[in-house]
Amino acid sequence: MDILEKITKLRLEKGWTEYELAERAELTQSTISSWYRKKLIPSIPSLEHICNAYGITLSQFFLEDDCFSHQLTKEQVNVLNRWNRLTKEQQKKLADFLDSIL
Repeated sequence: MDILEKITKLRLEKGWTEYELAERAELTQSTISSWYRKKLIPSIPSLEHICNAYGITLSQFFLEDDCFSHQLTKEQVNVLNRWNRLTKEQQKKLADFLDSIL
């Protein structure tokens, strides 16, 4: 598995720039850029930050061929992708709304 390729694929799926990923992952953009320039593999702590930004676990990151998404319907994956684009505040408001109607 090409870790940098996977990071890029997930970033593009979210529609994020490298800067947005860095902000959400609480890393510097220069750190992320250096991985690509120097063809470095991120450290486990850095990769955990990246996974947290994407809203996935390290285990899910390393699943091949998006095995995790095959367990969900297309609609469920769509909802989760939209959820991950929300800020923490927006996620809380949406969760509160859902609680109020269920």
